[in-house]
Amino acid sequence: MMSGSIAQRWKHLSGQNQWGELLDPLDIELPRYIIHYGEMAQATYDAFNTEKASKFAGSSLYGRKDFFSNLGLEKGNPYKYQVTKFMYATSQIQVPEAFMVRPLSREAWSKESNWIGYVAVATDEGKAVLGRRDIVIAWRGTVQTLEWIDDLEYNLVWPEKIFGDQRSDPKVHEGWYSIYTSEDSRSPYNYKSSARDQVLNEVRRLMEQFKNEETSITVTGHSLGAALATLNAVDIVANGYNKPKNQSGKTSPVTAFLFASPRVGDSDFKKAFTGFKDLRALRVRNALDVVPNYPLIGYSDVGEELTIDTRKSKYLKSPGNLSTWHDLEVYLHGVAGTQGSNGGFNLVVNRDIALLNKSIDALKEEYFVPVSWRVLKNKGMVQQEDGSWKLMDHEDEDEVDP
Repeated sequence: MMSGSIAQRWKHLSGQNQWGELLDPLDIELPRYIIHYGEMAQATYDAFNTEKASKFAGSSLYGRKDFFSNLGLEKGNPYKYQVTKFMYATSQIQVPEAFMVRPLSREAWSKESNWIGYVAVATDEGKAVLGRRDIVIAWRGTVQTLEWIDDLEYNLVWPEKIFGDQRSDPKVHEGWYSIYTSEDSRSPYNYKSSARDQVLNEVRRLMEQFKNEETSITVTGHSLGAALATLNAVDIVANGYNKPKNQSGKTSPVTAFLFASPRVGDSDFKKAFTGFKDLRALRVRNALDVVPNYPLIGYSDVGEELTIDTRKSKYLKSPGNLSTWHDLEVYLHGVAGTQGSNGGFNLVVNRDIALLNKSIDALKEEYFVPVSWRVLKNKGMVQQEDGSWKLMDHEDEDEVDP
């Protein structure tokens, strides 16, 4: 793909016309564009510390400064960004364990909060390729198997913090909304500051910083992260965070790229979402993935849909299972090879098939790639000068204010 064409076509690729005529047959440049944002969502999984023996379980393994290089997203990648903010979340209601990782250590960095994603902004080099100053918000999803689907209650609530205190019609999932908006006075990361507060304040700061440039806001996530991204995207537009404070006429488009997203709200929420002219969403769903079907009753999909079917791939073990059909790397492989609803599978985007076995066992054995190959060296254990071993699996983060 020619980088220059992205700079010229980004508004269309970001859904200016709701991706009309770009989805089927699939526009030649759209898959690479979707994958780019999917990789930024995948980074939230790869950076997340799930080792409960670590006192930093539930945090990011890496600091903001070299975040993308530590995750292998610098080499061969023309889209350059710098992370400017980490987000942390808690929940006032009980949610499945898959949503929040709790450290076993008494000296835990936090018992109440988890790292839930980041805000990044295109560098000057990235801006030249992307055609504008792109602000990306990436939300982390669940880190365990799909058992949480059956553990979750599907109560609908009025999202007052998004739509104000007038009791109008839209309702959203109570669990997604709680993670997005909850504070916890016991946590230094969510004391008087929910994940929502953190991300909106950072978006406002960046919109002011780059108010004299052309900007865009792109929100992305997978699974639970896609649900949070949906709430975040409509929140930004509904409350005017996509424009500088004193420039009412100048607004930035807000685009959500959502992978394996469960449903977020009812039909009135869909109506409200659709009513914002600066807001658009593209949901990518794998044909056999069950998560996009949930909740089953009382909820509606938002945005446009791109359906992929990874059963068509010659690289994946057949027929697969619930975990592989839902895995984000498998999704990105599907986007790289999909030929539209009536086509076959051909890796038009040169995406490394080794990534399919990064965290699961999805790739056929004939390709000789180890299963679940992405692990910290010695699982974070580092030998000390005296020959002893110590768990050192966390980069000090220079971000004091959460």
